[in-house]
Amino acid sequence: MLVAVIDNYDSFTFNLVHYILDTGVKTKVFRNDQVSIDDLKTLTPGAIVISPGPGRPEDAGISLDVVKYFSGLVPILGVCLGHQVIAQSFGGQIIQAKKIMHGKTSKVTCDGEHIYSGINESFTVMRYHSLAVSKENFPACLSVTSKTYDGEIMGIQHKEHPTYGVQFHPESFMTIQGKKLIRNFIKGI
Repeated sequence: MLVAVIDNYDSFTFNLVHYILDTGVKTKVFRNDQVSIDDLKTLTPGAIVISPGPGRPEDAGISLDVVKYFSGLVPILGVCLGHQVIAQSFGGQIIQAKKIMHGKTSKVTCDGEHIYSGINESFTVMRYHSLAVSKENFPACLSVTSKTYDGEIMGIQHKEHPTYGVQFHPESFMTIQGKKLIRNFIKGI
């Protein structure tokens, strides 16, 4: 099986790729401005991962279009900016985070299902972001799967198919159980 990774020009992309490769699947990495929907359709990926990156979802090249086209067809995991891309694709709003969190850890709580299966209900994650998904006008087709203790959204999932987003960085060694989260995503394909 092949996992297509949309690289939003982030230094963490290849850490994420290594975690995926550790599960035994192959990856192919595409820069967000160097691939088309038709290229991805021809590739027929088993899943798609949308990487972290700078800026806002509308600055993430093809990422929004990838979610709009492939969500419901193949499993998708969005990380940080990729998480925000998923939310915005379904009508969510991206706002200034309560606090700028660059290289800081937080405790989050999760629902223990799907990508969080077998992960402690409360665990430590590494965060690198200044934007967040708004709780206001949150898309009805999505559910919140993890959040900080003060209520900031850290994870989302589509209610009808395997499209997941995490605001934190599972590929960081400071995210306890991050490798397990990636394994759970791959296992669910």
